[in-house]
Amino acid sequence: MSEAVLGYKHYMFIDGDLPGNGDDMSLPGHEAMMITNKNKTDAHINVTLYFEDKEPVRDLHLVIPAERVICIRMDLPFCEEKFEIPFGQYSVELDSDVPICASFGRLDRRHNLGYYSTGFCAI
Repeated sequence: MSEAVLGYKHYMFIDGDLPGNGDDMSLPGHEAMMITNKNKTDAHINVTLYFEDKEPVRDLHLVIPAERVICIRMDLPFCEEKFEIPFGQYSVELDSDVPICASFGRLDRRHNLGYYSTGFCAI
């Protein structure tokens, strides 16, 4: 019996905005992107970042090992290029060579809020 494909090859997370830390530095505010690769082969992902006041940053690269999950803190350098997202509004686009499952979340410590989004997925 064959297993059904789970996930998509294209994701768009449109509500990026790095939060401040609030008063408790033991758990700083941040955003994170979680990606699961359920496949038997590695997932090669091309990342594009969009901003409200500057040109897009294209061709950033991620590799998610086969049958693994990664969590990427958006306030830290990420992708093979170790890119640092500047503060302000941004969106993240993922293009994968195999179907993946991805979500995007925010821990906003300014008001003790947590926020998670599944984003927009397209085949």
